[in-house]
Formats: sequence, structure tokens, C-alpha cells
Amino acid sequence: MKNGISKLAGIFFLSIMTVIAGISVSRAASVSPEAWSAYKGAFLDPGGRVIDTGNDNISHSEGQGYGMWLAVLADNLSDFELIWSFTRTELLVRDDGLSAWKWDPRTRPHVTDINNATDGDILIAYALALAAGQWNRQDYAEASAAIASAILKKTVVQRGGRTLLLPAASGFDEGDREDGPVVNPSYLIFEAFPVLNLVAPSPLWKALADDGVVQIGTFAFSDRKLPADWVSVKTKPQPASGFPPEFGYNAVRIPLYLARANTGSPELLARLKGGMTLESGAAGTFDLKSGAVKDVLSDPGYRIIPALAGCVGGGAAIPAELKNFQPTLYYPSTLHLLALSFLAGNNGECR
Repeated sequence: MKNGISKLAGIFFLSIMTVIAGISVSRAASVSPEAWSAYKGAFLDPGGRVIDTGNDNISHSEGQGYGMWLAVLADNLSDFELIWSFTRTELLVRDDGLSAWKWDPRTRPHVTDINNATDGDILIAYALALAAGQWNRQDYAEASAAIASAILKKTVVQRGGRTLLLPAASGFDEGDREDGPVVNPSYLIFEAFPVLNLVAPSPLWKALADDGVVQIGTFAFSDRKLPADWVSVKTKPQPASGFPPEFGYNAVRIPLYLARANTGSPELLARLKGGMTLESGAAGTFDLKSGAVKDVLSDPGYRIIPALAGCVGGGAAIPAELKNFQPTLYYPSTLHLLALSFLAGNNGECR
């Protein structure tokens, strides 16, 4: 029996190392040392916690995943390990391999909501897979595989001939809500799915990506033709009940994810750019019942997203003032660095 176990362990080791070799990652940092230093100085505490400065200084699985991803893009192994250590210790406390989504420094215990947020789990698993390839780390590949497998098992469902990503393991499916399933289209991190397919192979990843782009194309609410943050897909897609019917802070990142993954048609990117851009050039959030502006998003981390969508779609180049990074709040600063890293990976160009 011992020899059989050793043989299986050896096979698993070889398969993981093959996966690592299959993850092509450039060692050239696409986030500069200066930008990363500014980002972590503003949002990373000494214990590895990424702080959401616009949300009562809480931490969450999304922020930890973003921090790990940016550390890979900055080619900074020590900071990656610091953020991963906090994430592994403080958030991977569920019994199904997914992360608790919310950690509050003001409470005891710090985890105040044990439910997961699927985008956070995707970000963490994706960052781990990239780190495995970049630094030749079997342990990162194994951790990524475990989380990716849990995502498939607990949050990817097929309903009505469509492959859907549930925003959490509980609370959003047809058995949980009268208007379920409910999806959040901004949780579709398209560039992650081919990489996660390497660590946890399944045809569901491609189906999720293909169906996700189609779904976003059908989520065209109000005269602005924009997706809602939360969408019921029980029948004809519509903004989900119990949530503000808005193109909000979640959905603003959809064009960024499409552009980074080189997916979605130029027409879709143009529609999103046009719908989310105000006459002033700022981005906005919108009430999708009335079409009225809710918030004007003048931070460069938000304004670069429609600019990038337009540029990738064949339009004007990114304005020079949007290419300079200075941290503001956690969320727009994170989106800003992801956009800038995409440009850096293309030698400053959009395509």
C-alpha cells in the first residue's frame, strides 16, 4: 500500500509540474516597482491584508486576490507570499475549499460573513496558478487546483442550456431565490478561465467563458444598453429583485476584463464604452430603470476603463494623463493598475 501511495504521489507531482510548465508567464514585470510600491504603501498592511479604503477598511477575498495578482504582475514573490499567507490563514476557513468573503478588523471574530464571493475565489486561484508558473512553485499550483475545483463544484451550474457562474455557493440559485438564478456579470474574469483549466481541467471553463460573453451581450438595460450589477436569468434577463437596478461599481470593470482577455466583439466594447461614458469624459454609474446618472466616476482608475475599451476596439489611444498611476482609493487604484499592466504587456499599445 505504501508503494502504491508513493506512486500516486509521484504521478500527481509530475502532473502538477507539467501544468506549471504549461502556464506561460513572462518574467518581465508589467507593473513597475514604483507603481507597486505606491500601491502596497497605500493598501497593504504588514500582515498581508489588502485594505479596502473605500469600504470601512475591511478586507475581502476580492482584494486579497487582486493583491496576489498584482504582486505576480510586479514580479514580487515576497509580497505575493505575504498576501497569500494572510488569505490562506484568515479567509480559507470554510469546509468546501472556498474563501469566506469578508474580514472586518473591528469585530471578533474578524470573519463576519462566511459565504464566499466567487470572483474573489477566481482571483485567488488565478493568481496562484500564475505564481506557480512564474516562480516554479508546486505548492501554488496545488493550492490553485484545489480552489479551482471547488469553484467548479460549488458555483458553476448549467441551467436552461447555459453555463452560469453563481456569485456565491449559496443564496443565488433557483432554489435560493424566487428569481434565481441570479448572476453578477462582473465576476466573469475571462482571462483566468484558460489558466484554471490547466490546473483543474474541465470543459466547463470554456463553456463559462463562451456563454459569459453571450450573456453580457444580452444584458442591455435602459437606453444606455448597459448590464446590471445583479441580473436574474430565470427567464428573460432583467435586473434582479432586492438589488438596486443599476450599472454600478461592480459592472464598471466588465469592459476591463473583456479587453484584458481579448474577448467580446468591437461592437460590444463600443456599446459599453458609449453607455458608461458621460459627456465630460468621466465614467458613471446609472439607474437602469430611468437611465439617470447616480455617481460621476472621475478617478483615473475608472476613466481608463472606457478609454481602454475604445482603444482596444480600434478607437483613440489612451490619453497620456491616464497612464500615470497615483493611488487614490483601493478599488479604482486596483483597476487602474490592471489596465496599465495590460498596456505595458503590449508595449504601451492597446492591441
